[in-house]
Amino acid sequence: MEQRKKIAIIVAGGSGTRMGSAVPKQFLELSGKPVLWHTVNAFASAFPDIHIVLVLPEAHFDYVKPWLHDFNTGAAVTLVKGGETRFHSVKNGLHEVKTPAVVFVHDGVRPLISTALIRSCYEAALEKGSAIPVIDMKDSIRQLEGEGNKAVDREQFKIIQTPQTFLSEWLLPAFSLPYDPLFTDEATVVERQGHRVHLVPGEEANIKITRPLDLTIASALLKERN
Repeated sequence: MEQRKKIAIIVAGGSGTRMGSAVPKQFLELSGKPVLWHTVNAFASAFPDIHIVLVLPEAHFDYVKPWLHDFNTGAAVTLVKGGETRFHSVKNGLHEVKTPAVVFVHDGVRPLISTALIRSCYEAALEKGSAIPVIDMKDSIRQLEGEGNKAVDREQFKIIQTPQTFLSEWLLPAFSLPYDPLFTDEATVVERQGHRVHLVPGEEANIKITRPLDLTIASALLKERN
């Protein structure tokens, strides 16, 4: 199979309001390191030649500078200033993609992503053009209809995770489109260009840390893993 340059755009723009903490959630401590450190480490461990683009508010650059050289691989890390929405932040990160590549776009607050999932997204994107990790819904769900609601079949729905992974020749043209509030993630942007997105199995442990409870769960999962 062909080899491609690998670029991970890690978006860390959150302010931590749901956490109720003064420190943005991506910098809260998880097993002795900031949440975002674990996220970067997962990508640096997956491919020694990966280029990591960290997109975050300029005011947060000083949070990450002390540990940017912790990763004993050839992985280069570039800091890029975030934008007003996720779309604009990803677009800023994409300016670092100069040659054909497989591009991962990942939430900075998903620190438990495994190297296995990162690699399987890479392989699937090489073959299909895109790879969007998903997991099954476990809860019953209902759809609201005006004043009422109805039960719907959860088998028809999937929970979306990141890294949303694409060939650069799909992603770059998509992000030259004008911004639309309906762009909730990268897959919706790429679909607007007429591409079908390819779903791959995600991981239960690939949780997004948005509330204090998530940090407790992540800490327990890391202990188990180590």
